[in-house]
Amino acid sequence: MDKLNWGKRAYSVFLLCATTAIALQAQTFTTVHTFDYTADGAYPVVALVQVTDGNLYATTSYGGAGGLGTVFKITPSGTLRTLHSFDGTDGQEIYAGLVQDTNGTFYGTTRLGGAHSYGTVFSLSAGLGPFVETQPTSGNVGAAVKILGTNLTGATSVTFNGTAAVFKVVSSSEITTTVPAGATTGKVKVVTPHGTLSSNVPFRVLP
Repeated sequence: MDKLNWGKRAYSVFLLCATTAIALQAQTFTTVHTFDYTADGAYPVVALVQVTDGNLYATTSYGGAGGLGTVFKITPSGTLRTLHSFDGTDGQEIYAGLVQDTNGTFYGTTRLGGAHSYGTVFSLSAGLGPFVETQPTSGNVGAAVKILGTNLTGATSVTFNGTAAVFKVVSSSEITTTVPAGATTGKVKVVTPHGTLSSNVPFRVLP
């Protein structure tokens, strides 16, 4: 290739790259909440988790009423509520996130504090109801699915976005089933003697 043609091609590539860069959409960054230590905690150290009520939950290592960390809830629009402030007797310095059990309760750990000053395991009820969790959260028609939950004994119905499925109650916390023909993407629901439970996330039916 002669130098003249090489230069033309290099110039064309440069123009293409420049055009691509210009076409990229601008990113929007918004500060949703700023911590002030005393009222709402300080040093959040783990990712937020979005749970069944659509809100976000997490912990801080310090701050709050006792200065030793908090558990908080924040809405997607930025309204924050402190759910618990640690005082040392119940733990302090949280360096891990929260896990929501299928009964709706949160569980977590602290690094220090408690009766022996070596940390605690705690539960926190935030008024959220029970739900079911599917494993996996997506699959083709006919795929095997486990449904995990609480008080599943005596279940009378399992549906995938309204389509009934054949199922087996393995235990009070597990049901096995398969994705039924005609199922579409949506929530999995289980009818039990205690009420109807919905999956925490939609089950995605693959083509």
